[in-house]
Amino acid sequence: MLRSVFTVGGWTMASRVLGFARDMLIAAWLGAGPVADAFFVALKLPNLFRRLFGEGAFNAAFVPAFAGSYAVDGARKAQALANSLAGLMTIWLSALVILGIVFMPQVLFVLAPGFVGEAVRFPLAVELTRITFPYLLFICLAALVSGVLNGMDRFGAAAAAPVLFNLMAMGALVGLTPYVATPGHALAWGVAASGVAQLAMLLIAVRQAGMAINPLSRPRLTPDVLGVLRRMVPGLVGAGVTQLNLAIDIVIASLLPAGAVSYLYYADRVAQLPLGVIGAAVGTALLPLLARQLRTGLPLSAHRSQNRAIELSLAFALPAAFAMAVAAQPIISVLFERGAFGAAATAATTAALVAYALGLPAFVLVKTLTPGFFARGDTATPVKVGLFVVALNLALNLALTPFLGHAGIALATAVAAWVNVLVLGRLLMRRRRLVLDRRLLRAVPRLLGAAAVMSALLLALEAALFPTVGAWRYSGLALLVAAGLVAYFGAAQLLGGMDLREALRMLRRRRA
Repeated sequence: MLRSVFTVGGWTMASRVLGFARDMLIAAWLGAGPVADAFFVALKLPNLFRRLFGEGAFNAAFVPAFAGSYAVDGARKAQALANSLAGLMTIWLSALVILGIVFMPQVLFVLAPGFVGEAVRFPLAVELTRITFPYLLFICLAALVSGVLNGMDRFGAAAAAPVLFNLMAMGALVGLTPYVATPGHALAWGVAASGVAQLAMLLIAVRQAGMAINPLSRPRLTPDVLGVLRRMVPGLVGAGVTQLNLAIDIVIASLLPAGAVSYLYYADRVAQLPLGVIGAAVGTALLPLLARQLRTGLPLSAHRSQNRAIELSLAFALPAAFAMAVAAQPIISVLFERGAFGAAATAATTAALVAYALGLPAFVLVKTLTPGFFARGDTATPVKVGLFVVALNLALNLALTPFLGHAGIALATAVAAWVNVLVLGRLLMRRRRLVLDRRLLRAVPRLLGAAAVMSALLLALEAALFPTVGAWRYSGLALLVAAGLVAYFGAAQLLGGMDLREALRMLRRRRA
C-alpha cells in the first residue's frame, strides 16, 4: 500500500505543481473578474459529473468488483466486466453530453442562478460550458481505465494522466488566446482537448499491461455488471458527497458579488494540493488492497491496512492544515498576486483558504474511511450519511454566508466534512470494521503536538519576514516552507509521532 501511495502521491504532486503554474497564469490573465467566474463555472460543471459518475460512484462500485474478479476469477473475466461497463458508459454519457449542450442555459439557471440576467457572465458561462462539457465523456472513460490499472496494481499511468490536463490548459491559454474571443475560450478548448489526450494515453497504458479496453464494446448485462450498477446508484451520493457540497457552494457563491466564485476557486486549488497528494493517493491505493484482502479471507490484514492508512493520512494532513491556516496570506500572495490579481483579491482568497484549512484533515480522512465501506460492497451506508451532510452543508451555508460572505461557504464545507468523518468513523467502529489500534492512538496526539510546534515557529517567522514586497516574497515563503518541514518532522521524531528511520528503511527496501 505504501509503495502505491508513494507512486500516486508523487505523480499527483507533479500534477498539482503544474496546476499551480496553470492557476498562476489564469490569475495573471483573467484575475477574479466576470470572465474568470464564467470559466470556473464552466470547469466545475463537467468536473462535478466526472467526480460523481467517473471517480466517485463508479470507482466505488467498479474497483472492488474488478480487483476481486481479477484476483479470484482471472484476467479474462475481469476484462469482460470492464469492457461491458465501458460500452455502457459510452452510450449513456454521450446522451448526457448531448442533452447538457442543448439545455445548458437551463442547467446554469439552476447551478449559477446569480449569473442569470447579467449581460456578461451568464451568456459567457453558457458558451464556455458548452465547449468544456464533452470533457465529461472522455474523462469518465479515462476514470474507468484508471480503475482497471489500479485494480491490477499499476498506479503510475493513471496518476500521471492529469499532468496532460495542466500542460494542455497552459498551452491553450498562451497559444489560442490571440485567436479566440477571450482567454476563457482558449482555456475551455484546452480542457476539452485534454480529455481526449488523457483517455488515449490510458488506453495505450492498459493495452501494454495486457488488458485491452474498448469503449465501443457491445455491453452485456451479466450478473457482475448488474451488481456494479446496483452498487453504483447509491454511491452517487455516498462517494460524491464532497462534490455535491461543492455544487451547493457554486450556487450560493454565484449569488454573492462578482469575484466570490474566483476567490473560492483559488483557495480550493491550494487546499487541493495536500488533499490530492495525501487523500487521493491513500484512498486510491487502499480501496483495491482492502477489496483483495477481504475477498481472499485476510480480515486482520485489512484491519492493519485501514489503521496504517489513517495514520499516514494524518501524519501529512495535520501539518498541511496547520501551515495553510497560519501562512495563508503569504501563500496566496506569492502564488497569485500579480497582473489582474491584486491585494484585495489576495485578502479575500486568504480568508477562504483559512476556512478550508480547518477542514483539510477531515477531507483527507473521508478519502481514507470510505474504502472501508466500498471494499465490502456497502455503498448504501455512505448514501445515508451523505444525504445528511449535504443538508447540513446547505443549512450552514445559509447561516454563515450573510455574516462571513464567501468565507462562510468555505467554513460550512469544512464543518460538514468533519461531521461526515465522525459519522462514518462511528459506524465503522460500531460494526467492528474499524478498531483503532494502539499504534494509531499513540501517534495522533504526538503528531498534533508536532504540528503545534511547527505552527508556533511559522507564526514567529511570518511576523519577521512579512509583509515583504517584490521578489523577496518568494524567498520569504521558501524559508517558511523549509523551516516548517524541519520543525514538524524534527518534533514528530522527538515526540515519537513517527519514526523517520523506519520510513528510510522502507524507501531503501523499495529501491532494492
